[in-house]
Amino acid sequence: MVGQLILRGFIVGIVAGVLAFGWAKTFGEPAVNIAINFESAQDAAKAAAAVAAGKPAPAEDPVIFSRTVQSGIGLLTGMVGAGAGLGCLFAVLFAFANGRMGNLAAGPTSVLLAFYGLVSIYLVPALKYPPNPPSVGEPATIKYRTGLYFLMMALSIASTLGALRLRRLLVPKYGNWNGSLLALLVYLVIIAAFFVILPGINEVPVTFPAVTLWNFRLASLGIQTVLWGSIGVMFGYIGARAAAERPQ
Repeated sequence: MVGQLILRGFIVGIVAGVLAFGWAKTFGEPAVNIAINFESAQDAAKAAAAVAAGKPAPAEDPVIFSRTVQSGIGLLTGMVGAGAGLGCLFAVLFAFANGRMGNLAAGPTSVLLAFYGLVSIYLVPALKYPPNPPSVGEPATIKYRTGLYFLMMALSIASTLGALRLRRLLVPKYGNWNGSLLALLVYLVIIAAFFVILPGINEVPVTFPAVTLWNFRLASLGIQTVLWGSIGVMFGYIGARAAAERPQ
């Protein structure tokens, strides 16, 4: 049963990856192109300043893949690969969660699970450490920034699981509505504490276009929403069929 769900999740993830590619190509690539042009202008200005000072111009990094490849087959491959992997992971999570989230059927369980995943795995960490386009961020701090991002992701996932567990304990005593509100309040307090404790990072150049930065971050949110949303909806339909096909 789980093996069949994983296979179906793999297929659903591929479809979701194609949809996410369409979103990224339409809404993300224009901001990326502007950011790359900004970076190229900065590099040209640095090279001109070095030459004017009588120093050799900095060596340019070799271009392994052209922008046409990066924004075409490269982006499609990345989105499909990410979607397929996420679909397989989602299938495993669904197999565990189905029937353990109250009286929800397979479809609503899948959609709610996708919502939890989007919020805890992407949205909360992105609020603390938002994604940045090319030319934003110091190369020397990339390991530090990556480590903080994954730490925030781990804390967010743990907080979400803890809040769901707390809700199960509170609902019998306070009811569905009050128990859910109390668990949500505890979750928000914990996340707010992590936001305060963890160091902030702001390496956006002062001259970087604010509109481009905003559009890029909105496009990134859209990509994740398309991935998680389409997987949740499509897998909800598939999961419902799988549950109906299972022998009693």
